[in-house]
Amino acid sequence: MTRHVSQALLSLRDMLASVGPVLLFAIALLGGAYWWLDPQPPRTVVLATGPAGSAYAEFGQRYVQALAKDNIRVQLLETEGPEASLQALREGRANVAFVRGGTDNGPESDLDEDEDPNEGVVSLGALFYEPLWVFYRPAALAGATDASRPGKGPPKKEPAPPAAVLRSLNQLQGLRINLDEAGSGVPELMRRLLLANGLGPTAFIASELPPHEAAEALMAGRIDAMVLMTAPESPTVQRLLLQPGVALAEVPQADALSRRFPFLQTVTLPRGMVDLARDLPPDDVGMLAATTALLTHEDTHPALRQLFAQAAQQIHGGAGWFNGARDFPNTRTSELPVSPEGDRAINGTPPFWQRYLPFWASNLLERMWLVIGGLIVLLLPISRVVPPLYTYRVRQRVFRWYARLREVEARMEDGEGDTTELLNELDELDRVASQISVPLAHADELYALRNNIEKTRRRLLARPAQAPAPTLTANAAR
Repeated sequence: MTRHVSQALLSLRDMLASVGPVLLFAIALLGGAYWWLDPQPPRTVVLATGPAGSAYAEFGQRYVQALAKDNIRVQLLETEGPEASLQALREGRANVAFVRGGTDNGPESDLDEDEDPNEGVVSLGALFYEPLWVFYRPAALAGATDASRPGKGPPKKEPAPPAAVLRSLNQLQGLRINLDEAGSGVPELMRRLLLANGLGPTAFIASELPPHEAAEALMAGRIDAMVLMTAPESPTVQRLLLQPGVALAEVPQADALSRRFPFLQTVTLPRGMVDLARDLPPDDVGMLAATTALLTHEDTHPALRQLFAQAAQQIHGGAGWFNGARDFPNTRTSELPVSPEGDRAINGTPPFWQRYLPFWASNLLERMWLVIGGLIVLLLPISRVVPPLYTYRVRQRVFRWYARLREVEARMEDGEGDTTELLNELDELDRVASQISVPLAHADELYALRNNIEKTRRRLLARPAQAPAPTLTANAAR
């Protein structure tokens, strides 16, 4: 048993010694490729969301949970809004950000025409609609008299009943309107929409409170209307939709406004979508909406871009208030170029091995499969030296003793050495040969060595005895 183990270990040593140089070469190439490609992503990533309590913040928490399954820690960076999130992405303070369409497309932009502020910024796909919510107090709208509006003549004693329903943006004239907080991009957009309806900056009283503060002010009667642009998952939107004394306005002329502002689209809030039992809203509500995308930078590790794109499929792939199942994420409404990871996650089919391998192994295979394939092609011709090298090492164990056998034969032919002495050397050589371990495939060479030793022994035994050397006597000398 011990002999068999020894033979196995010896064969293993020969195999490792033969394959070793090729393995070291392959490991060196893989190590260099790993260092060059850097396939494993950082374990921490920064996601710019938006104000606390916004829909962005709610979605950010879902991404934290989704990526935690792959041991990726997502740090949420609160910002004033999409505009600030985009700026954080440009400056490198964030790796990924929620950014609403049209955030930096306004005519008020002071950027140099030759500059591209979004150079290097790519999209991972459009995620959801952000409708333009216009909440107002019907009582304040009904109580707005013509006297409170400049140039409208004497006040009316009783407002017309239809005035309690906001049917035109012109009805906001003279009211106290909160345009959302600075940095969200909504104040600039709303001023442009109101200006398109003939309402200049002095036609209404504007404020820029955060959404949660504006909601409190609206319910307390300190303002008459408020505007915000966010997903319906926003806690502020959910609260106001069910608040008595607060109504949601249908944006008039939505189709015309969407033509004038291409980053806006018309959407419909179906009847009963908010609360079927209470039939809220009682009618379909036509609204304007922008599309929010998940933006990142080209410098962000590809594996992180892939993880976020895949997480987006799980988080935003269901049906919503304004979209059907699988409408989002999509690449149709992205204003910026879509990264390959986002396009593959949305429009392609993920590799089959992702279903069976953990993230780190799947990512390593995906990032280095080309290197591994090239290495295999390169090693195929190099690996041909392994069998001859292995054969040489095994045969060398046998052939090395032929030199000693030839030495014995040479001494025997030259008549040097005593027969007993040469026989002892042959016996020792045979004993050593009997202890040589070789694989069965090379056993014939070992038996050939022992057979040649035996032939030499027979020839030595068949050699006539050497006569003693003659001795000169004194008489012969004479």
